[in-house]
Amino acid sequence: MTFEQPPPDLAKIIAAWDEFEKGEEAPGRVLANMKTAGLAIVLADLAESGWVPTGATTS
Repeated sequence: MTFEQPPPDLAKIIAAWDEFEKGEEAPGRVLANMKTAGLAIVLADLAESGWVPTGATTS
C-alpha cells in the first residue's frame, strides 16, 4: 500500500496562520499545521506557475 498525500487545504492553512496572528498557537505548532495542510505543495505550485506577489519586482 502506498500513501497518497491529500490535496492542499487552503482553509486549514489560513486558519493556522490566523491562530498564529492571534497569539493562540506557538510558531512551531503553526508551521506543523501548515505543513500537514499542504503548504509545501501550494508554494511549489505558485513558484512553478511563475507567480509573484503584487508589487514585487523581479531581478
